Amino acid sequence: MSSSSAIFSLLFYFSLIFSISSAQVPANETFKFVNEGEFGPYINEYDANYRMISIFNSPFQVGFYNTTPNAYTLALRLGVQRSEPNYRWVWEANRGKPVRENATFSLGTDGNLVLAEADGTVVWQSNTANKGVVGFKLLPNGNMVLHDSKGNFIWQSFDYPTDTLLVGQSLRVGGVTKLVSRLSIKENVDGPYSFAMESNRFPLYYKSSNAPRPVVYFIFPGQFSGLKNVTFNAAPETDEALAYQLTLDSSSGGGPLSARPKYNATISFLRLGVDGNLKIYTYYDKVDSQPTEITFTLFDRDSIFETECQLPERCGKLGVCDDNQCVACPTERGLLGWSQECEAKKVTSCRPNDFHYYKVDGVDHYMSKYTTGTAIKVEDCGKKCTSDCKCLGYFYHQEKSRCWIAYDLKTLTKFPNSTHVGFIKVPNM
Repeated sequence: MSSSSAIFSLLFYFSLIFSISSAQVPANETFKFVNEGEFGPYINEYDANYRMISIFNSPFQVGFYNTTPNAYTLALRLGVQRSEPNYRWVWEANRGKPVRENATFSLGTDGNLVLAEADGTVVWQSNTANKGVVGFKLLPNGNMVLHDSKGNFIWQSFDYPTDTLLVGQSLRVGGVTKLVSRLSIKENVDGPYSFAMESNRFPLYYKSSNAPRPVVYFIFPGQFSGLKNVTFNAAPETDEALAYQLTLDSSSGGGPLSARPKYNATISFLRLGVDGNLKIYTYYDKVDSQPTEITFTLFDRDSIFETECQLPERCGKLGVCDDNQCVACPTERGLLGWSQECEAKKVTSCRPNDFHYYKVDGVDHYMSKYTTGTAIKVEDCGKKCTSDCKCLGYFYHQEKSRCWIAYDLKTLTKFPNSTHVGFIKVPNM
């Protein structure tokens, strides 16, 4: 390359960088909304109070909602029908970091989307200042985007899901795009359940406060390799477009699940619930009485995958589950009637002389179905739990000599014979 060509290329590069960095959002495209005024009149998901703003593309609208006083989440709502309970919150900017009255949501000329307290403290932002943004759009599929002068997306809400995927939205291997459940209906912070893509499988994880790391409680069946992403899609199955198929489609072709609503299901979403169950909800505004309905449930009596007994918290702190029901409370006196009060007595000392174990025959811990355990003798399994102060019990498959150390007990699934056993740690009296 000649020196003149090199200089020209360098000048072109710097002029391109300058033009991008100097691009601004036109004043008439900027906005600033304040969280103030009366609450909306209709019942919303989570029984939330809400204030909607004028960012709207039917059936989606942006607004502030709260489930506890003066703690607001900026979110995207699905639903336009004025019947109950139809409004669903399908994207959130600031989960776990609520804002207060008079907080602002704004887009400035620099192209940065900002959620800030009334005093200017930034709570959430898109980090797109001076990156060529010239405008903001809420697309018909619910994706909020910041775009440049050529229409390219500089930022999009589809890259930052909370517990929900809309049609066309993806999860990516190794990225931040994973689904994390909320803690409870009222508490809008990250819960214990997550759904994240891996290169060779589609796992669901449960993380208890006592465990050192999340534990797999479900893996979608199938052989997968080289996975890069999975996308929630909707497409008509027939020329008449009366039956739609909702699928999770992987980058390697095909996917782990599908549902078939009997109507146009392009406005649907996949959600990881507070209980760890994965469900698909479909919105169809031609059904006045209940336009949002559940069209797929992963853990269900009629599911081809699993029953509710595989959900870690189905039976609270402790319980034996069978046929989707909590049927017994395992105690030192045997199996008693189950209630929400069922739990093992807390061990407060790590000294082996201060605790013992009682045996429960014919049960599986939720983790034993999708993790391999350790190939050791049952005596060594017990020693391993005894030496670990956080271990609350251990579970053993006698026919395969497999051991699982449990840092929480939760739901135990009834097994048809006594080759699968559990040992629960309790204090000496």
